[in-house]
This record gives sequence, C-alpha cells and structure tokens, in this order.
Amino acid sequence: MSRLLLFNKPYGVLSQFTDRGSPTVRATLSDFIEVKGVYPAGRLDRDSEGLLLLCDDGRLQARIADPRFKMPKTYLVQVEGNPDAPALDQLRRGVRLKDGMTLPAEIARIDPPDLWPRDPPIRVRKAVPDAWLSITIREGRNRQVRRMTAAVGLPTLRLVRWSIGDWSVATIAPGRFETRSGLDAVAAGRET
Repeated sequence: MSRLLLFNKPYGVLSQFTDRGSPTVRATLSDFIEVKGVYPAGRLDRDSEGLLLLCDDGRLQARIADPRFKMPKTYLVQVEGNPDAPALDQLRRGVRLKDGMTLPAEIARIDPPDLWPRDPPIRVRKAVPDAWLSITIREGRNRQVRRMTAAVGLPTLRLVRWSIGDWSVATIAPGRFETRSGLDAVAAGRET
C-alpha cells in the first residue's frame, strides 16, 4: 500500500533531500523526514512555508504535481499594501506573467490567520500597510503566487501553502508530518 506524508515545511527548508553543490549548509527534507522511499509531489520554494506532500507511489505523485489535473492549492498570503477591488478582480480573472496568462484564481481577503511564528519574522514597515489573502490556484508555475501578487502591486511578505485538494496542514506543526495510507490518498486526490 502506498504512503503519503503531509509535511509542514518550515521557512528556509529546501524541498529536496540533499543540497548538492551549495557552498553554505542549508536545511533540507532529510533534516526532518527519515522515512525511506518517499519523494516530494511538487515543490515549495525555500522562502515559502506550509504543506508539502511526499509519497512513494509514482502515479499518485504525478497526479498531485501534474498541472493537467488542476488540483486546487490554497495559500495564505501576507502582502504589502492594501488590496483594492481592481487588484483582487485582476487576480480572480488571471494575471499576465512573462510565461503567459495565469488561470483565474479564487481570492478572498481574510483576517490575519492564527499561524505559527516565522523564523526569521517578516520585515515590518510601520508606514506601509499589509493584508492577508487566501489564494487558490489550479496550476503550479515557478513562484506563481508571488509573481501574481507582485504583478498587481502587492509584493508577498509571507506565503503559507495551507492545502492541496482535501489535504491540509491545519493540524500539523512546522517541521512535523502526518502519514496517510494509499487509500486515503486516492480518495482525497479524486477532488479534481
């Protein structure tokens, strides 16, 4: 039976098990996960936090990571600035990036979520407001959410991937993981 790990990736951790060729020592998945034979289903940038799925089933891994299946990914995003209706509408319709138009996104302005502290904390500028958004996308381009918010004049300060499909990081502390069986993984993955 296949295994699926739901890992709450801390800020600054690479989404891989080794850090080859780096002149500095950087944290990797091997600092947190000793389970053999599992591999990330997709990526999460070093400066992003939250849900990273790992599995030992290549078909499930492809289904989770492949943009063709358009599995929804929800992010809690702290942005610099005060999002106005035109900026939010533009994100909802899709944003033109260097690699083309994004698909429409689900956007909601939210109250600051009750998250774990980030280490190091984000920079705070007293003269510049910030806000929190919930952003759900169904594709996975490189640094897509950060590029989308920047394109509408709202640079990302903190980005936490909260869920992928029905899987969520809500009950998982940073640096910890929970294991699901292959049957649970298949059932949750059918949401597409």
